Amino acid sequence: MDEVIQVTQWLSSITPRKKAKLFFFTTHADASSPMVGSNDVDTHEETQLPLATTVALHNFKNIDEFLKKKVNTFSCYNVIENEITKTDYEYLRFYSACKYLDVVPPFLDLEKISAIQNKFEMTDEERDYRLLLDSADLVLEKVCDSLKPAGVSQMWTALRKDRNLIRGVKTIDIIGFFVDPNPTGIKECLFFFIVRFLQKADKINRVNTNRLERLIAQCDESSSCEEGKTIDFIIDSLRFYPTELYPFGFCLIMCVIEGRDGAMQEIEKTMEISRHLGMITHTEKNPTKETIELVKKELMKPKYQFYSSLTCWFMSHGDSNSMVLADGETIEREWFLTSFPDISTFQLKPKVFFMVSCRGANKFSLKGDEFEGQSATCDYYDIGSALIRNRMLDITDSVRDISYVQPMMDTLVAYSTILDHLSGRANTHGSIYVDRACVLMSENISRGRSLTEILEHLSQDLHEILQETMDEDRIVYKQACHYDSFFRKTLKLPYTRHPKEDVHSAPQ
Repeated sequence: MDEVIQVTQWLSSITPRKKAKLFFFTTHADASSPMVGSNDVDTHEETQLPLATTVALHNFKNIDEFLKKKVNTFSCYNVIENEITKTDYEYLRFYSACKYLDVVPPFLDLEKISAIQNKFEMTDEERDYRLLLDSADLVLEKVCDSLKPAGVSQMWTALRKDRNLIRGVKTIDIIGFFVDPNPTGIKECLFFFIVRFLQKADKINRVNTNRLERLIAQCDESSSCEEGKTIDFIIDSLRFYPTELYPFGFCLIMCVIEGRDGAMQEIEKTMEISRHLGMITHTEKNPTKETIELVKKELMKPKYQFYSSLTCWFMSHGDSNSMVLADGETIEREWFLTSFPDISTFQLKPKVFFMVSCRGANKFSLKGDEFEGQSATCDYYDIGSALIRNRMLDITDSVRDISYVQPMMDTLVAYSTILDHLSGRANTHGSIYVDRACVLMSENISRGRSLTEILEHLSQDLHEILQETMDEDRIVYKQACHYDSFFRKTLKLPYTRHPKEDVHSAPQ
Protein backbone atom coordinates (compact mmCIF):
# COMPACT_ATOMS: atom_id res chain seq x y z
CA MET A 1 0.00 0.00 0.00
CA ASP A 2 1.22 3.53 -0.79
CA GLU A 3 2.81 5.22 2.24
CA VAL A 4 0.70 8.39 1.81
CA ILE A 5 -2.46 6.30 1.99
CA GLN A 6 -1.13 4.43 5.04
CA VAL A 7 -0.38 7.68 6.89
CA THR A 8 -3.80 9.12 6.00
CA GLN A 9 -5.56 6.00 7.25
CA TRP A 10 -3.48 6.02 10.44
CA LEU A 11 -4.35 9.67 11.17
CA SER A 12 -8.05 9.07 10.51
CA SER A 13 -8.03 6.30 13.14
CA ILE A 14 -6.75 8.62 15.92
CA THR A 15 -9.24 10.61 18.00
CA PRO A 16 -8.76 14.41 18.27
CA ARG A 17 -7.88 14.12 21.98
CA LYS A 18 -5.13 11.60 21.25
CA LYS A 19 -3.84 13.73 18.37
CA ALA A 20 -3.49 16.68 20.75
CA LYS A 21 -1.66 14.51 23.28
CA LEU A 22 0.59 12.96 20.66
CA PHE A 23 1.59 16.43 19.47
CA PHE A 24 2.25 17.49 23.08
CA PHE A 25 4.38 14.45 23.95
CA THR A 26 6.47 14.84 20.78
CA THR A 27 7.24 18.54 21.22
CA HIS A 28 9.49 19.53 24.08
CA ALA A 29 10.60 22.72 25.78
CA ASP A 30 14.28 21.83 26.05
CA ALA A 31 15.78 24.83 24.30
CA SER A 32 16.10 28.26 25.86
CA SER A 33 13.67 30.84 24.52
CA PRO A 34 14.16 34.40 23.30
CA MET A 35 13.22 37.24 25.61
CA VAL A 36 9.49 37.81 25.86
CA GLY A 37 8.62 40.65 23.53
CA SER A 38 11.37 39.84 21.05
CA ASN A 39 10.47 40.26 17.37
CA ASP A 40 12.59 37.29 16.36
CA VAL A 41 10.61 34.45 14.82
CA ASP A 42 12.00 31.03 15.76
CA THR A 43 11.00 27.43 16.02
CA HIS A 44 9.22 28.12 19.31
CA GLU A 45 6.51 30.04 17.45
CA GLU A 46 6.43 27.33 14.77
CA THR A 47 5.95 24.66 17.43
CA GLN A 48 3.07 26.59 18.97
CA LEU A 49 1.40 27.35 15.64
CA PRO A 50 -0.38 23.99 15.11
CA LEU A 51 -1.92 24.18 18.59
CA ALA A 52 -2.93 27.83 18.16
CA THR A 53 -4.58 27.34 14.77
CA THR A 54 -6.36 24.21 15.95
CA VAL A 55 -7.93 26.16 18.82
CA ALA A 56 -8.74 29.19 16.65
CA LEU A 57 -10.19 27.31 13.66
CA HIS A 58 -11.52 24.18 15.40
CA ASN A 59 -9.75 21.83 13.00
CA PHE A 60 -6.70 19.62 13.27
CA LYS A 61 -5.26 20.31 9.82
CA ASN A 62 -1.92 21.73 11.06
CA ILE A 63 -1.47 19.04 13.70
CA ASP A 64 -2.13 16.39 11.04
CA GLU A 65 0.49 18.02 8.82
CA PHE A 66 2.95 18.07 11.72
CA LEU A 67 2.44 14.36 12.42
CA LYS A 68 2.71 13.51 8.70
CA LYS A 69 6.01 15.39 8.55
CA LYS A 70 7.27 13.42 11.56
CA VAL A 71 6.40 10.12 9.95
CA ASN A 72 8.00 11.13 6.64
CA THR A 73 11.17 12.26 8.40
CA PHE A 74 11.48 8.96 10.23
CA SER A 75 10.70 6.99 7.08
CA CYS A 76 13.62 8.62 5.23
CA TYR A 77 15.98 8.67 8.21
CA ASN A 78 19.11 6.57 8.05
CA VAL A 79 20.46 5.70 11.49
CA ILE A 80 24.07 6.84 11.78
CA GLU A 81 26.24 4.53 13.87
CA ASN A 82 27.89 5.88 17.04
CA GLU A 83 26.54 9.40 16.60
CA ILE A 84 23.42 10.42 18.56
CA THR A 85 21.41 13.02 16.66
CA LYS A 86 18.39 15.18 17.37
CA THR A 87 16.33 12.89 15.13
CA ASP A 88 17.28 9.93 17.33
CA TYR A 89 15.70 11.63 20.34
CA GLU A 90 12.62 12.62 18.34
CA TYR A 91 12.19 9.11 16.96
CA LEU A 92 12.29 7.55 20.44
CA ARG A 93 9.90 10.16 21.85
CA PHE A 94 7.49 9.67 18.98
CA TYR A 95 7.54 5.89 19.38
CA SER A 96 7.07 6.02 23.17
CA ALA A 97 4.16 8.50 22.85
CA CYS A 98 2.46 6.36 20.18
CA LYS A 99 2.92 3.26 22.33
CA TYR A 100 1.55 5.02 25.44
CA LEU A 101 -1.52 6.30 23.54
CA ASP A 102 -1.96 2.95 21.72
CA VAL A 103 -1.70 4.55 18.28
CA VAL A 104 1.53 3.00 16.96
CA PRO A 105 1.57 3.26 13.14
CA PRO A 106 1.69 -0.26 11.64
CA PHE A 107 4.37 0.97 9.23
CA LEU A 108 6.72 2.38 11.91
CA ASP A 109 10.19 0.85 11.49
CA LEU A 110 10.89 -0.86 14.83
CA GLU A 111 14.31 -2.01 13.62
CA LYS A 112 15.37 1.63 13.43
CA ILE A 113 14.18 2.15 16.99
CA SER A 114 16.23 -0.82 18.13
CA ALA A 115 19.26 0.55 16.26
CA ILE A 116 18.83 3.93 17.97
CA GLN A 117 18.53 2.24 21.37
CA ASN A 118 21.80 0.45 20.59
CA LYS A 119 23.47 3.83 20.09
CA PHE A 120 22.21 4.91 23.51
CA GLU A 121 23.73 1.70 24.93
CA MET A 122 20.40 0.73 26.46
CA THR A 123 20.09 -2.51 28.37
CA ASP A 124 17.11 -4.83 27.91
CA GLU A 125 15.35 -3.20 30.88
CA GLU A 126 15.94 0.28 29.48
CA ARG A 127 14.28 -0.57 26.17
CA ASP A 128 10.86 -0.41 27.79
CA TYR A 129 8.91 2.41 26.09
CA ARG A 130 7.82 3.78 29.48
CA LEU A 131 11.37 4.87 30.26
CA LEU A 132 11.32 7.13 27.20
CA LEU A 133 8.19 9.04 28.26
CA ASP A 134 8.71 12.43 29.91
CA SER A 135 7.25 12.02 33.42
CA ALA A 136 6.67 15.79 33.71
CA ASP A 137 4.49 15.71 30.58
CA LEU A 138 2.54 12.75 31.98
CA VAL A 139 1.71 14.78 35.10
CA LEU A 140 0.54 17.70 32.94
CA GLU A 141 -1.60 15.31 30.90
CA LYS A 142 -3.36 14.20 34.08
CA VAL A 143 -3.88 17.82 35.12
CA CYS A 144 -5.50 18.46 31.74
CA ASP A 145 -7.73 15.41 32.12
CA SER A 146 -8.87 16.71 35.54
CA LEU A 147 -10.05 20.05 34.10
CA LYS A 148 -13.26 20.70 32.23
CA PRO A 149 -13.23 22.86 29.09
CA ALA A 150 -14.57 25.75 31.18
CA GLY A 151 -11.59 25.51 33.52
CA VAL A 152 -9.05 25.65 30.69
CA SER A 153 -10.96 28.59 29.20
CA GLN A 154 -10.70 30.39 32.56
CA MET A 155 -6.95 29.73 32.63
CA TRP A 156 -6.68 31.25 29.16
CA THR A 157 -8.56 34.37 30.25
CA ALA A 158 -6.28 34.77 33.26
CA LEU A 159 -3.18 34.34 31.09
CA ARG A 160 -4.36 36.97 28.58
CA LYS A 161 -4.63 39.52 31.37
CA ASP A 162 -0.87 39.46 31.94
CA ARG A 163 0.25 42.02 29.34
CA ASN A 164 3.94 41.73 30.20
CA LEU A 165 3.87 38.00 29.60
CA ILE A 166 2.08 37.98 26.23
CA ARG A 167 3.61 41.10 24.67
CA GLY A 168 5.02 40.44 21.20
CA VAL A 169 4.04 36.75 21.06
CA LYS A 170 2.18 36.32 17.77
CA THR A 171 0.61 32.94 18.47
CA ILE A 172 -1.27 34.45 21.41
CA ASP A 173 -3.18 36.69 18.98
CA ILE A 174 -4.05 33.78 16.69
CA ILE A 175 -6.26 32.21 19.35
CA GLY A 176 -7.94 35.45 20.42
CA PHE A 177 -9.50 36.47 23.70
CA PHE A 178 -12.55 34.26 23.81
CA VAL A 179 -12.50 30.60 22.73
CA ASP A 180 -14.91 27.70 22.73
CA PRO A 181 -12.90 24.75 24.11
CA ASN A 182 -15.81 22.32 23.99
CA PRO A 183 -15.35 20.51 20.66
CA THR A 184 -13.48 17.25 21.25
CA GLY A 185 -9.74 17.78 21.52
CA ILE A 186 -9.82 21.60 21.63
CA LYS A 187 -9.59 21.70 25.43
CA GLU A 188 -6.40 19.64 25.27
CA CYS A 189 -4.90 21.82 22.53
CA LEU A 190 -5.57 25.01 24.48
CA PHE A 191 -4.19 23.60 27.74
CA PHE A 192 -1.06 22.27 26.04
CA PHE A 193 -0.61 25.61 24.28
CA ILE A 194 -0.66 27.38 27.68
CA VAL A 195 1.87 24.90 29.11
CA ARG A 196 4.30 25.08 26.19
CA PHE A 197 3.98 28.86 26.08
CA LEU A 198 4.92 29.19 29.76
CA GLN A 199 7.82 26.77 29.27
CA LYS A 200 9.16 28.64 26.25
CA ALA A 201 8.93 31.89 28.20
CA ASP A 202 10.98 30.33 31.04
CA LYS A 203 8.11 30.75 33.49
CA ILE A 204 7.70 27.07 34.36
CA ASN A 205 9.72 23.86 34.10
CA ARG A 206 9.50 20.35 35.59
CA VAL A 207 10.22 21.74 39.10
CA ASN A 208 9.05 25.36 39.00
CA THR A 209 5.30 25.26 38.37
CA ASN A 210 4.09 28.22 40.47
CA ARG A 211 2.91 30.23 37.48
CA LEU A 212 0.76 27.36 36.21
CA GLU A 213 -0.58 26.70 39.71
CA ARG A 214 -1.65 30.35 39.99
CA LEU A 215 -3.55 30.15 36.71
CA ILE A 216 -5.37 27.01 37.87
CA ALA A 217 -6.13 28.60 41.25
CA GLN A 218 -8.10 31.35 39.47
CA CYS A 219 -10.55 28.84 38.01
CA ASP A 220 -14.11 28.60 39.34
CA GLU A 221 -14.27 25.38 41.38
CA SER A 222 -17.92 24.69 40.56
CA SER A 223 -17.48 24.67 36.78
CA SER A 224 -13.83 23.88 36.07
CA CYS A 225 -13.14 20.39 37.49
CA GLU A 226 -14.12 16.95 36.32
CA GLU A 227 -16.20 14.87 38.73
CA GLY A 228 -14.27 13.79 41.80
CA LYS A 229 -11.57 16.43 41.32
CA THR A 230 -11.02 19.76 43.07
CA ILE A 231 -8.78 22.75 42.41
CA ASP A 232 -6.69 21.81 45.46
CA PHE A 233 -6.33 18.23 44.24
CA ILE A 234 -5.15 19.41 40.81
CA ILE A 235 -2.68 21.92 42.23
CA ASP A 236 -1.34 19.35 44.73
CA SER A 237 -0.53 16.99 41.85
CA LEU A 238 1.90 19.63 40.55
CA ARG A 239 3.67 19.89 43.89
CA PHE A 240 5.19 16.41 43.67
CA TYR A 241 8.27 15.51 41.70
CA PRO A 242 7.14 13.92 38.44
CA THR A 243 8.04 10.24 38.64
CA GLU A 244 5.13 8.74 36.71
CA LEU A 245 5.06 5.21 35.34
CA TYR A 246 7.98 2.80 35.08
CA PRO A 247 10.73 3.12 36.09
CA PHE A 248 10.60 5.12 39.32
CA GLY A 249 14.25 6.02 38.71
CA PHE A 250 17.82 4.79 38.58
CA CYS A 251 19.33 3.28 41.73
CA LEU A 252 23.09 3.06 42.29
CA ILE A 253 24.27 0.80 45.13
CA MET A 254 27.90 1.17 46.23
CA CYS A 255 28.98 -1.05 49.10
CA VAL A 256 32.37 -1.79 50.66
CA ILE A 257 32.35 -5.46 51.66
CA GLU A 258 35.88 -5.87 53.03
CA GLY A 259 35.88 -5.67 56.83
CA ARG A 260 32.10 -5.13 57.06
CA ASP A 261 30.17 -8.15 58.34
CA GLY A 262 26.70 -8.39 56.83
CA ALA A 263 27.58 -6.19 53.84
CA MET A 264 26.12 -8.70 51.36
CA GLN A 265 22.85 -8.55 53.28
CA GLU A 266 22.87 -4.77 52.83
CA ILE A 267 23.27 -5.18 49.08
CA GLU A 268 20.48 -7.76 48.88
CA LYS A 269 18.05 -5.59 50.86
CA THR A 270 18.72 -2.40 48.94
CA MET A 271 18.50 -4.23 45.61
CA GLU A 272 15.22 -5.82 46.64
CA ILE A 273 13.58 -2.60 47.78
CA SER A 274 14.80 -0.65 44.74
CA ARG A 275 13.33 -3.25 42.39
CA HIS A 276 10.16 -3.36 44.47
CA LEU A 277 9.90 0.41 43.96
CA GLY A 278 10.33 -0.05 40.23
CA MET A 279 13.88 1.23 39.89
CA ILE A 280 16.51 0.03 37.46
CA THR A 281 19.48 -0.91 39.62
CA HIS A 282 23.26 -1.02 39.28
CA THR A 283 25.56 -2.37 42.01
CA GLU A 284 29.24 -1.64 42.62
CA LYS A 285 30.89 -3.89 45.22
CA ASN A 286 34.07 -2.68 46.91
CA PRO A 287 34.24 0.70 45.16
CA THR A 288 37.49 2.64 44.84
CA LYS A 289 37.95 6.26 43.85
CA GLU A 290 38.53 5.10 40.28
CA THR A 291 35.22 3.21 40.43
CA ILE A 292 33.40 6.35 41.56
CA GLU A 293 34.89 8.41 38.73
CA LEU A 294 33.87 5.77 36.20
CA VAL A 295 30.32 5.68 37.59
CA LYS A 296 30.06 9.47 37.39
CA LYS A 297 31.24 9.34 33.78
CA GLU A 298 28.68 6.61 33.04
CA LEU A 299 25.81 8.66 34.47
CA MET A 300 26.63 11.51 32.10
CA LYS A 301 25.70 9.37 29.08
CA PRO A 302 22.65 10.59 27.12
CA LYS A 303 20.40 7.66 28.04
CA TYR A 304 20.25 8.76 31.68
CA GLN A 305 18.32 11.89 30.79
CA PHE A 306 15.30 9.59 30.30
CA TYR A 307 15.32 8.68 34.02
CA SER A 308 13.13 10.74 36.35
CA SER A 309 15.16 10.33 39.57
CA LEU A 310 18.46 9.10 41.02
CA THR A 311 18.90 7.16 44.25
CA CYS A 312 22.32 6.23 45.63
CA TRP A 313 23.17 3.98 48.57
CA PHE A 314 26.78 4.33 49.76
CA MET A 315 27.74 1.87 52.52
CA SER A 316 31.20 1.78 54.09
CA HIS A 317 33.20 2.59 57.22
CA GLY A 318 33.79 6.25 57.90
CA ASP A 319 34.57 9.09 60.29
CA SER A 320 33.34 12.65 60.71
CA ASN A 321 34.57 13.82 57.28
CA SER A 322 35.54 10.78 55.21
CA MET A 323 34.42 7.38 53.96
CA VAL A 324 36.76 4.40 53.64
CA LEU A 325 36.95 2.71 50.23
CA ALA A 326 37.74 -0.91 49.42
CA ASP A 327 41.47 -0.27 48.86
CA GLY A 328 41.84 1.51 52.22
CA GLU A 329 41.89 4.97 50.67
CA THR A 330 39.39 7.57 51.87
CA ILE A 331 37.24 10.16 50.12
CA GLU A 332 35.73 13.29 51.55
CA ARG A 333 32.02 12.80 52.12
CA GLU A 334 31.35 16.40 51.06
CA TRP A 335 33.23 15.87 47.78
CA PHE A 336 31.10 12.84 47.00
CA LEU A 337 27.85 14.62 47.81
CA THR A 338 28.62 17.73 45.78
CA SER A 339 30.00 15.98 42.70
CA PHE A 340 27.10 13.64 41.97
CA PRO A 341 24.20 16.14 42.12
CA ASP A 342 25.95 18.29 39.49
CA ILE A 343 25.54 15.62 36.78
CA SER A 344 23.61 17.30 33.97
CA THR A 345 21.42 14.29 33.06
CA PHE A 346 19.71 14.49 36.47
CA GLN A 347 19.27 18.26 36.78
CA LEU A 348 15.78 19.35 37.88
CA LYS A 349 15.15 15.77 39.07
CA PRO A 350 15.10 14.40 42.63
CA LYS A 351 18.37 12.87 43.81
CA VAL A 352 18.44 10.88 47.07
CA PHE A 353 21.67 9.77 48.78
CA PHE A 354 21.66 7.26 51.62
CA MET A 355 25.01 7.66 53.37
CA VAL A 356 25.50 4.61 55.59
CA SER A 357 28.72 4.83 57.61
CA CYS A 358 30.00 5.92 60.97
CA ARG A 359 30.66 9.64 61.29
CA GLY A 360 32.74 9.34 64.44
CA ALA A 361 33.12 7.20 67.58
CA ASN A 362 30.73 8.95 69.95
CA LYS A 363 27.60 7.19 71.12
CA PHE A 364 24.48 8.07 73.08
CA SER A 365 25.10 5.62 75.93
CA LEU A 366 22.38 4.33 78.20
CA LYS A 367 23.20 3.75 81.89
CA GLY A 368 21.59 1.23 84.18
CA ASP A 369 21.28 -2.50 84.75
CA GLU A 370 17.88 -2.66 83.06
CA PHE A 371 19.55 -2.35 79.66
CA GLU A 372 21.87 -5.33 80.07
CA GLY A 373 21.37 -7.88 77.33
CA GLN A 374 18.87 -5.66 75.49
CA SER A 375 20.71 -5.03 72.25
CA ALA A 376 19.59 -5.23 68.64
CA THR A 377 23.16 -5.67 67.50
CA CYS A 378 23.20 -9.38 68.34
CA ASP A 379 22.33 -12.13 65.89
CA TYR A 380 18.79 -12.58 67.21
CA TYR A 381 17.89 -9.25 65.56
CA ASP A 382 16.68 -11.09 62.48
CA ILE A 383 14.87 -8.79 60.09
CA GLY A 384 16.43 -9.39 56.69
CA SER A 385 15.42 -8.95 53.08
CA ALA A 386 13.29 -12.12 53.21
CA LEU A 387 11.00 -10.42 55.72
CA ILE A 388 10.50 -7.14 53.85
CA ARG A 389 6.75 -6.95 54.12
CA ASN A 390 4.21 -6.32 51.37
CA ARG A 391 1.70 -4.63 53.25
CA MET A 392 3.52 37.38 52.69
CA LEU A 393 5.52 39.42 50.34
CA ASP A 394 4.59 40.46 46.80
CA ILE A 395 7.53 39.06 44.88
CA THR A 396 7.19 40.23 41.29
CA ASP A 397 8.32 38.36 38.18
CA SER A 398 11.06 40.91 37.63
CA VAL A 399 13.00 39.51 40.61
CA ARG A 400 12.33 35.85 39.85
CA ASP A 401 14.52 33.52 37.80
CA ILE A 402 14.39 29.78 37.21
CA SER A 403 17.24 29.53 34.71
CA TYR A 404 20.13 29.11 37.16
CA VAL A 405 19.99 26.37 39.77
CA GLN A 406 22.37 25.58 42.63
CA PRO A 407 23.80 22.08 42.02
CA MET A 408 22.57 20.76 45.39
CA MET A 409 18.96 21.76 44.74
CA ASP A 410 16.50 18.86 44.36
CA THR A 411 18.85 16.71 46.45
CA LEU A 412 18.17 14.91 49.71
CA VAL A 413 20.97 13.36 51.80
CA ALA A 414 19.92 10.80 54.40
CA TYR A 415 22.54 9.92 57.04
CA SER A 416 22.47 6.72 59.07
CA THR A 417 23.79 8.61 62.12
CA ILE A 418 24.54 12.12 63.34
CA LEU A 419 27.92 13.83 63.15
CA ASP A 420 30.72 12.31 65.29
CA HIS A 421 28.61 9.24 66.19
CA LEU A 422 28.61 5.51 65.46
CA SER A 423 26.38 3.83 62.92
CA GLY A 424 25.33 0.45 64.35
CA ARG A 425 25.46 -2.96 62.70
CA ALA A 426 24.02 -6.40 63.32
CA ASN A 427 26.53 -9.26 63.26
CA THR A 428 25.09 -11.04 60.25
CA HIS A 429 22.61 -8.60 58.76
CA GLY A 430 24.74 -5.50 58.34
CA SER A 431 23.53 -1.96 58.92
CA ILE A 432 20.43 -1.71 61.11
CA TYR A 433 19.64 1.61 59.43
CA VAL A 434 19.57 -0.04 55.99
CA ASP A 435 17.38 -2.85 57.31
CA ARG A 436 14.79 -0.53 58.87
CA ALA A 437 14.80 1.85 55.88
CA CYS A 438 14.05 -1.01 53.47
CA VAL A 439 11.31 -2.44 55.70
CA LEU A 440 9.56 0.93 56.11
CA MET A 441 9.74 1.73 52.40
CA SER A 442 8.30 -1.67 51.51
CA GLU A 443 5.47 -1.17 53.99
CA ASN A 444 4.54 2.20 52.55
CA ILE A 445 4.42 1.39 48.84
CA SER A 446 0.89 2.04 47.51
CA ARG A 447 0.02 4.22 50.51
CA GLY A 448 0.89 7.51 48.85
CA ARG A 449 3.51 8.42 51.47
CA SER A 450 6.30 10.85 50.74
CA LEU A 451 9.94 9.89 51.20
CA THR A 452 10.42 12.49 53.93
CA GLU A 453 7.45 11.09 55.87
CA ILE A 454 9.08 7.67 55.75
CA LEU A 455 12.45 9.10 56.84
CA GLU A 456 10.77 10.76 59.83
CA HIS A 457 9.18 7.41 60.72
CA LEU A 458 12.59 5.79 60.26
CA SER A 459 14.15 8.27 62.68
CA GLN A 460 11.54 7.36 65.30
CA ASP A 461 11.85 3.63 64.67
CA LEU A 462 15.66 3.51 64.70
CA HIS A 463 15.93 5.56 67.89
CA GLU A 464 13.78 3.05 69.77
CA ILE A 465 16.25 0.23 69.10
CA LEU A 466 18.84 -0.61 71.74
CA GLN A 467 22.25 -1.46 70.32
CA GLU A 468 25.45 -2.72 71.88
CA THR A 469 29.10 -2.14 71.04
CA MET A 470 31.25 -5.14 70.13
CA ASP A 471 34.21 -4.12 72.31
CA GLU A 472 35.02 -5.29 75.85
CA ASP A 473 32.91 -2.56 77.48
CA ARG A 474 29.71 -3.82 75.79
CA ILE A 475 28.02 -0.42 76.03
CA VAL A 476 24.31 -0.24 75.20
CA TYR A 477 23.49 2.85 73.14
CA LYS A 478 20.95 4.40 70.79
CA GLN A 479 21.44 5.62 67.23
CA ALA A 480 19.94 8.77 65.73
CA CYS A 481 19.60 9.27 61.98
CA HIS A 482 18.70 12.43 60.10
CA TYR A 483 18.50 13.95 56.63
CA ASP A 484 19.32 17.23 54.91
CA SER A 485 16.83 18.21 52.23
CA PHE A 486 17.24 20.62 49.34
CA PHE A 487 14.00 19.41 47.77
CA ARG A 488 11.72 21.95 46.12
CA LYS A 489 8.86 19.50 45.69
CA THR A 490 7.59 16.42 47.50
CA LEU A 491 8.89 13.00 46.41
CA LYS A 492 6.23 10.33 46.80
CA LEU A 493 6.77 6.62 46.65
CA PRO A 494 4.80 5.12 43.76
CA TYR A 495 1.22 4.01 44.29
CA THR A 496 1.60 1.01 42.03
CA ARG A 497 4.50 -0.82 40.47
CA HIS A 498 4.74 -2.71 37.27
CA PRO A 499 5.78 -6.37 37.51
CA LYS A 500 9.09 -7.34 35.99
CA GLU A 501 7.41 -9.37 33.26
CA ASP A 502 5.99 -6.09 31.87
CA VAL A 503 9.50 -5.01 30.89
CA HIS A 504 10.16 -5.82 27.25
CA SER A 505 13.59 -6.38 25.81
CA ALA A 506 12.60 -5.12 22.39
CA PRO A 507 10.17 -2.57 20.93
CA GLN A 508 6.59 -3.78 21.01
